[in-house]
Amino acid sequence: MLVDFILTDEQKAIRDAAREFAEKEFPNYAEECDREEKFPFELWKKAAKLGFIGMAIPEEYGGQGMGVLDAGLVIEEFWRVDAGLGMIVATTFGSEQIQMFGNEEQKKKYLPPLAKGEKICCACYTEPQAGSDVAGIKTRADKDGDEYVINGTKMFITNGTIADYYVVLARTDPNPPKRHHGMSVFIVEKDTPGLEARKLTNKLGIRASDTAEVVFKNVRVPKENLIGQEGNGFFQTMIFFNVTRIPVAFQAVGIAQGAFELAFNYAKNRDVFERKLIDFQVTQEKLAKMRTKIEAARLLTLQAAYFQDKMGMPDPALTAMAKYYSAKIAQEVVHEALQIYGGYGFMGEQAISRMYRDARILEIYEGTREIEIEIIGRSLIGKLPSRISAVRKHPLM
Repeated sequence: MLVDFILTDEQKAIRDAAREFAEKEFPNYAEECDREEKFPFELWKKAAKLGFIGMAIPEEYGGQGMGVLDAGLVIEEFWRVDAGLGMIVATTFGSEQIQMFGNEEQKKKYLPPLAKGEKICCACYTEPQAGSDVAGIKTRADKDGDEYVINGTKMFITNGTIADYYVVLARTDPNPPKRHHGMSVFIVEKDTPGLEARKLTNKLGIRASDTAEVVFKNVRVPKENLIGQEGNGFFQTMIFFNVTRIPVAFQAVGIAQGAFELAFNYAKNRDVFERKLIDFQVTQEKLAKMRTKIEAARLLTLQAAYFQDKMGMPDPALTAMAKYYSAKIAQEVVHEALQIYGGYGFMGEQAISRMYRDARILEIYEGTREIEIEIIGRSLIGKLPSRISAVRKHPLM
């Protein structure tokens, strides 16, 4: 791959170790976890022992201290084999808020158990009537002495029924001057009275990943569980999404690469009209286009990750570009891969049929494709800070 000219020897070793683990272990769990919609706790523990969980958590808090690019290489390899099982690395999802905005006491308390694979975290932002429109959330956190009382419902929460820590965005000011003001972020621990989680089943894809509706009924949390500054929750969350969209782009590249490889190998071995399927020009054209698109998506994703690692903060437009384009390419590649399989890809529990279902989520979570396009557009005209807002001068412009 062209990316081999970019990666260091250490990064190649990380990628190869992740590939070896996924190819060896994932097939033992993939069909069962997809069929029964259950989280692979045993696989998660194995991954944690090898350092694949909590990769981006700093070493002083028990993690690997990897950059976004390094961690992304692992995610790509996991999703290349199976997307649902690849979500085991998302057991620290939400802890980014603690890493970026939490105080030292919070980091020491919550990050080490997550990095060691002893605890699971979830991020509670989406609500029944507020998905992409984060500013539309209704969940309240009313101050009562030294505590906050949280009431509201969160929807489509990854790790919702298996989490030990819930990172929750709620309104602390019911009448803010602007609708995106007056929000704050809190840590709610499992078994806190009033916290209820209900597993959502019959998902289209990534069925090994736990998804839930989480309800907060007069849930009391101490003021020490406030992450960052009161009232700054919306802005913290926007930065959070800018960070977490890059791993989604790696997910998309991974599933596209996996689908391509399955289709390529199938075409090499499938006989049609007394010829190998791969010998037909139409098949070669499909594979050539797929491979080209994957490489372009991978390089754009690496650029977004490289920028964040170098600058310490993501570029919102570059991140949006990486997620939008990679997710789009994943859809196209998986679609064509199944077309190459024909009826065999449509039947049963084959990996390619799971990929077809799994890939659809990539254009929905962490910001829909429409949101990504809006971010890119706003950056182009200078309404969002981004390196792409400064368009290169052209003689005809």
